[in-house]
Amino acid sequence: MSEFEIIRDIFAPLTKAAPGAFGLADDAALIDAGALVITKDMLIAGVHFLPKDPLDLVARKLIRVNLSDLAAKGAKPIGYFLGCAWPSNTKREKIELFAAGLKDDQERFRLSLYGGDTTMHSVKAAPLTLSATFFGAPPARGMNRRSGASAGDDIYVSGTIGDAGLGLMALRKELKFTTVDKASLAGRYHLPEPRLSLGAALAGLATATIDVSDGLLADARHLADASGLRAEIDAVSIPRSPAAASWIATQDNRWRAIGALASSGDDYEIFFAAPPAMRRSVTVAAKASRTEVSRIGTLTRGEGAVLVDENGAEIPVPSGGFDHFR
Repeated sequence: MSEFEIIRDIFAPLTKAAPGAFGLADDAALIDAGALVITKDMLIAGVHFLPKDPLDLVARKLIRVNLSDLAAKGAKPIGYFLGCAWPSNTKREKIELFAAGLKDDQERFRLSLYGGDTTMHSVKAAPLTLSATFFGAPPARGMNRRSGASAGDDIYVSGTIGDAGLGLMALRKELKFTTVDKASLAGRYHLPEPRLSLGAALAGLATATIDVSDGLLADARHLADASGLRAEIDAVSIPRSPAAASWIATQDNRWRAIGALASSGDDYEIFFAAPPAMRRSVTVAAKASRTEVSRIGTLTRGEGAVLVDENGAEIPVPSGGFDHFR
């Protein structure tokens, strides 16, 4: 197995829908496009996925975490460039399984591979390291920005929060769930659902958007900071799946449990702000995109992001979200 055989036999077929990729037989791709929205994310074994996770699921997660960034910007995906650094003992069938996962989600989300690089670590212990740069077309009304919100804006989040964090703990056998709940939560960790339709529907409607990757509280803080504001999140209003609600019911401290869900990463939902006058429009956008959306608080003058209880009192949260350097 050589590098060039891998490129020719395994990855080149993924460029079939992209003439400008030249079947990966050139040093660069040719993209005929105007303005592009571009994002880049990495996945590293032991950090972003479990070393024993099936590689087709890892490939699909790599696509989806990048698409989540494009979704928050309201962009329509076009394609991506891929970089892989494989452990030195990787077998061809493992790479083929990874490529099969890429193919599945390329077809699902109608995008193509345009190029990249594949290499191998010099030692067996080195972790599988994946990097992808995705690009898409901005919405006609302009890209949704992280900044631009105003004091008094409502804040919303799509889907449910905390499932992926619970799924990771279930996979690590740190928490026990019913078979059904474990499968549901693990599915949210392995295969997040990028909210592409919702992101497009929010273009020109939301005043600020961000995808929830580091945790609801952390990303709410990022959005609030970008506009020089404070995000006050009603803890009771945070949307929870039945599995997460069941877990909270078993905990001694309800607020601490909700805080843990709001601090866990890998949800890949969209957190956004919109003026109160747009509440009906937000409801219409949610229905049009077939995505559950919950209004969970308000942006106020100040800084940071906090959880508050029914009486408006701040709930202490030990961890504010995921940080690679902590």
